[in-house]
Amino acid sequence: MAAAVGVWGRERVKAAVVAAQQRARVGEIAPEEVPAVAVASLPVGVPRRVVNATGVVLHTNLGRAALGAPAVEAVVAAAGHTDVELDLRTGRRARRGRDAVEALAAAVPAAGAVHVVNNGAAALVLAATALAAGREIVVSRGELVEIGDGFRLPDLLVSTGARLREVGTTNRTSVADYAAAVGPETGFVLKVHPSNFVVSGFTASVPVAELVSLGAPVVVDIGSGLLAPDPLLPAEPDAASALRAGAALVTASGDKLLGGPQAGLLWGAVEVVERLRRHPLARALRVDKLTLAALAATVRDPVTPTWRALRADAGELRVRAVRLRDRLLAGGCPAEVVSCVSVVGGGGAPGVELPSWAVALPEGFAEPLRVGDPPVLGRVVRGRLLLDLRCVPGSADEVLWAAVARVAG
Repeated sequence: MAAAVGVWGRERVKAAVVAAQQRARVGEIAPEEVPAVAVASLPVGVPRRVVNATGVVLHTNLGRAALGAPAVEAVVAAAGHTDVELDLRTGRRARRGRDAVEALAAAVPAAGAVHVVNNGAAALVLAATALAAGREIVVSRGELVEIGDGFRLPDLLVSTGARLREVGTTNRTSVADYAAAVGPETGFVLKVHPSNFVVSGFTASVPVAELVSLGAPVVVDIGSGLLAPDPLLPAEPDAASALRAGAALVTASGDKLLGGPQAGLLWGAVEVVERLRRHPLARALRVDKLTLAALAATVRDPVTPTWRALRADAGELRVRAVRLRDRLLAGGCPAEVVSCVSVVGGGGAPGVELPSWAVALPEGFAEPLRVGDPPVLGRVVRGRLLLDLRCVPGSADEVLWAAVARVAG
């Protein structure tokens, strides 16, 4: 409480304590939970670090990808004055974020040029504005997706001044559908990976190479930021393959499967990327020096927390779960080890299931763990709270045990 007063002031902290006490009086929380609940209800000056025991590797509400140590170190170094837009050798202005651009170019050699903006939606906005404002974007009806918080792709594209030319149906689109729509008014053909859902059964879509044969520029939004094919995610599109198939431009997010900071990544033909880079809107969508530093470090050292979580060995997860359960049982806390399934999340690899192991606790532990310090977030399944260890690094097992032990009293 004393520390909280130093940050928010006595009156604000007192009001939070009174509100928490009232919740205890009516039985919503236990009296001993009042301090933690009071502090948790205060405005947060900075995001609080959360233990992600949900089993969702790229949890959008938790900021998607966790940065690796090299990226964190790069951000700290970039917090001061840096050469983000300066050539130290000549003392003259240089291209902004060239380290990140060079790293992305080296990682995807099929790209003629690379550009970075502040998120995946911004990448599509820039492409649509620069290449199709006042013209048509030809796109399959089955790829006009909606993502989190009601954000709809068609609304975004129309806001740029482009017109949508929808082809095919929600489940089947052929190359003939595209061919009938491509004409003098076509700015580009857009292919969008429907990354947060799966359509199965009587379906058909058109590969990038066939779209390229129609003669119009093809823009491919691969969504989750996979740079090259990954055997773990065979159905997930990647930047290198789309470019080799002839795409004029590929867009993706940096904070998904790449495991980096929030950013919009664009690879493509030199003349196309340069056209986007020189567009006036590019200035409004540019990224800051901290993001550029984290992005460059992530691309150069791709063994990120995301990479590790996706490849965590189920046998090792079970060993850790058993160890945690035994310590909790020894302290009188009811706990059980259960098998479960983790997912990729973040709008990536829908349908992919990752076998995992969790510690099951009473459902009543969910809220006190969530509002504790540090907050621990699991998932409630059939009346039990599951703490899935896939996204919890082994170094955090002690922190997780201490958090549960505090709640168990």
